[in-house]
Amino acid sequence: MMRQERVIELISNFFEERVIIAKAYVDELHLEINKNEILSLAVKLRDWGFPLIQLTATDERSIQGQFRLFYTFANDEEKFLIVVRVCVAEVEPSFPSIMNEVPAAHWYEREIRDLFGLDPIGHLDKRRLAVHEDWPEGLYPLRKDSNLDIEVPRTNGQFSYDRVEGEGVIQVPVGPIHAGIIEPGHFRFSAVGDTVLNLEARFFYTHRGIEKLAEGKTPLAVLPIVERICGACSFSHTTAYCQALEKLSGTEISTRVKDIRTVVLELERLYNHVGDVGNICAGIGFAFGTMHGARLREGLMQLNEIVFGSRFLRGINTPGGVRRDISIQNINLILVTLEKLEQEFKELVEIMFDTNSYMDRVQTTGILWNRTARDLHAVGPVARAAGVDRDVRRDHPYAAYDRVSFKVPVYEQGDVLARVKVRVAETYESINIIRQILLSMPTGELTQQLGREMIPYNYAVGMTESPRGENVHFIMIGKDKTIYRYMVRSASYVNWPIIPLIVSEDIIPDFPLINKSFELCYSCLDR
Repeated sequence: MMRQERVIELISNFFEERVIIAKAYVDELHLEINKNEILSLAVKLRDWGFPLIQLTATDERSIQGQFRLFYTFANDEEKFLIVVRVCVAEVEPSFPSIMNEVPAAHWYEREIRDLFGLDPIGHLDKRRLAVHEDWPEGLYPLRKDSNLDIEVPRTNGQFSYDRVEGEGVIQVPVGPIHAGIIEPGHFRFSAVGDTVLNLEARFFYTHRGIEKLAEGKTPLAVLPIVERICGACSFSHTTAYCQALEKLSGTEISTRVKDIRTVVLELERLYNHVGDVGNICAGIGFAFGTMHGARLREGLMQLNEIVFGSRFLRGINTPGGVRRDISIQNINLILVTLEKLEQEFKELVEIMFDTNSYMDRVQTTGILWNRTARDLHAVGPVARAAGVDRDVRRDHPYAAYDRVSFKVPVYEQGDVLARVKVRVAETYESINIIRQILLSMPTGELTQQLGREMIPYNYAVGMTESPRGENVHFIMIGKDKTIYRYMVRSASYVNWPIIPLIVSEDIIPDFPLINKSFELCYSCLDR
């Protein structure tokens, strides 16, 4: 086991006085290191079992005369984070890439290049990511001096795709506009017949500037923006956001607030998982499963509206507590609804798994290997279906998760069927968690003011396990308790890059099925 004290000792011995160590919070250890040492430290942390879970940048030229990078690594055994900060001078706007040793850094580094103009030296793919090729050179949206109120002039840049050459190889473009009510994303297949040889994916078509909008606003003013990062994971995002602020301010929320948040988080997981199990059926034309999944999901969303006033569970969280309580009448309604759901969902799953045409399509399709999942830090049901035994609720407990009993289902096969099985098992576990909470909820205050410890330019990280997996929110507070820097790393952000890697040797008609089994969000990227 790697306790914080042991990590400090190891790092101090290895780097001598080249690392500044400041223990900031119970579950966060903050370090500072020279940028030329970051690769060595990242390799050490990797070898000690600390995956990289987030990397972001700040423009602190007006207060520190420089940029800074923040690398967040997680220790699941001892349940704490290490946040490593690195200074980057304006006169030398570059930093060493760590992606060759820590592949999970690949998108983060490209995004920092696009949004801050800091060059990751040694990165193997410096194509645009968060902004497209028609974005003008020298305009970096997340620098403090960027004025995005003006219209941005466009250029004629073209995105370059990796092509597979050879006899019989064809290019099949799909999107970015799709035949459904979904957001834009472009997929370009290289195939021989139906067999996929290579897939290139292109995202970030409708970047909304959420992180830029947050700057200079109060935490409460930013909350409605956070609720709209993602429709399906709204409460998970606001919980991570509130937890980071509560950590920054030294605010202790009541046990009742923790219980209410846990119930809502699991209701959010339920309506997503039940709907996703049905949506996966749509990928193979199994209309019976699709319709029943949609019906069960609709019942849960109606329950959300009755109990909390919002189908998408908005307007509940607030920094320092919650704005909606759960009455005795609604506790009974939730319990009755879950009992009915459990029985009907079980019947649906039995029919699915007893249908040969369904099983033929989901078994051995879209296999994600364990090594790939670990290298790229896959999260959520996608990772657990590939043998990664990780769940933030258990490994970095928050809300009431340290007081309830639940299992984390893990499968080894890594295919579509395994991803379905994880969601099915987690559905039953969510019902179990909600029952435990509702049968023994204490009284307590619902809201309180954030504490007074919000020192300017302090920072903290909040994490939740959304239905899609681990969400990570980084917040740096500014003057007058406003937001100086806010970075959202959603579950979709780390899972989207994996899809192009797992479709080789599958067939093009299976891509919608594979894609639905990941059930990712474009909106979470276009933040």
